[in-house]
Amino acid sequence: MVSPSISSLEVLNSMADGKKYITSEELKKHNNPGDLWISLMGKVYNVTEWAKEHPGGDIPLVNLAGQDVTDAFIAFHPGTAWKHLDKLFTGYHLKDYQVSEVSRDYRKLASEFAKAGMFEKKGHGVIYSLCFVSLLLSACVYGVLYSGSFWIHMLSGAILGLAWMQIAYLGHDAGHYQMMATRGWNKFAGIFIGNCITGISIAWWKWTHNAHHIACNSLDYDPDLQHLPMLAVSSKLFNSLTSVFYGRQLTFDPLARFFVSYQHYSYYPIMCVARVNLYLQTILLLISKRKIPDRGLNILGTLIFWTWFPLLVSRLPNWPERVAFVLVSFCVTGIQHVQFTLNHFAADVYVGPPKGNDWFEKQTSGTIDIACSSYMDWFFGGLQFQLEHHLFPRLPRWHLRSISPIVKDLCKKHNLPYTSLSFYDANVATLKTLRTAAIEARDLTNPAPQNLLWEAFNTHG
Repeated sequence: MVSPSISSLEVLNSMADGKKYITSEELKKHNNPGDLWISLMGKVYNVTEWAKEHPGGDIPLVNLAGQDVTDAFIAFHPGTAWKHLDKLFTGYHLKDYQVSEVSRDYRKLASEFAKAGMFEKKGHGVIYSLCFVSLLLSACVYGVLYSGSFWIHMLSGAILGLAWMQIAYLGHDAGHYQMMATRGWNKFAGIFIGNCITGISIAWWKWTHNAHHIACNSLDYDPDLQHLPMLAVSSKLFNSLTSVFYGRQLTFDPLARFFVSYQHYSYYPIMCVARVNLYLQTILLLISKRKIPDRGLNILGTLIFWTWFPLLVSRLPNWPERVAFVLVSFCVTGIQHVQFTLNHFAADVYVGPPKGNDWFEKQTSGTIDIACSSYMDWFFGGLQFQLEHHLFPRLPRWHLRSISPIVKDLCKKHNLPYTSLSFYDANVATLKTLRTAAIEARDLTNPAPQNLLWEAFNTHG
């Protein structure tokens, strides 16, 4: 049946070779949740109903609706996913379908990695990480239960923070289906180590993280850059943009102006207690009316965390030590929150929805790698190779260092940025970004961004 938004004349005029065609302009009309079409390799699919069942949630499909999304599909799906598309095929092909040289090289590289079995080769790193985490958690519990020393208790808190950092990396692996051999075991791992051990819902993580990957560094589509009233990475946020992800306005009011004006000073203190926000976001999502996969298991896992963690803290001798223990653990995990922001805060940003025809380009402009020696890979959890991870999110982190030179050469070939900074330099770049926005926020005479025109011409994307 011909869609009401596609003229019968166009279909009749384009069937000379036995195929039915629509143009990219026609495809763009199918870009809302009630009428959601996408193109893959030039074939057009109706994913309106499928979006409700999509394992990655409806956000990626809605954000990329009405365009060709082949590169994003290849990034997030194994080869076996293609066979499920036939039932969604509309019968139309994209008349003006084209593949850029960048996309052609990207798809070739992804195919080579798949043929080499790299997406399935998990390595022994998961086992090593699980053993390390178990050792850390055991040391923390032992220090709390069997020592009366204040300093041992503080050390135990720091060890717990380090354990949470390592668990977060494993949860990240499980969320991208990198950790275990099957989807079911990855789901179990995500809920167990995410909800039960850290108190942060894997459902919340997948909801926000998938949106982040799809719309990397879009100020109104990427939730990882939407931190008003506390932080703003660009003066474009002073226009009170509407968050498409949260469905509300990111209001830049006097309170936000005050906080942002000093954000280069408050950045590290905020990172030290950022975990509190993650707990709050988990609870808000789990009690919301939004459809959540495995809501019951996520709630159960979160309740388990809020049982064992308060019990452990209660075994400390007095309230000052309990508060100090929690703060120390949070401050250590704050290092990881800093790392997450270093990968994106100082990178290029843009306003608007992601586009399927510049997938590779958006990832290169919106990410920053952290240069470090191989013996520090355990500390950064593979996320120091941020661009490599964004291009190949299903690739187990143990392979990221080996493909880094290949990705770098590909960027050089197509004259695209490949930004890699030391941990120190990345901190400096992030603070400079925050300071620039802070200075502009202090200008009470000009509520609009001072350099919005400059940014429009000079910011990639």
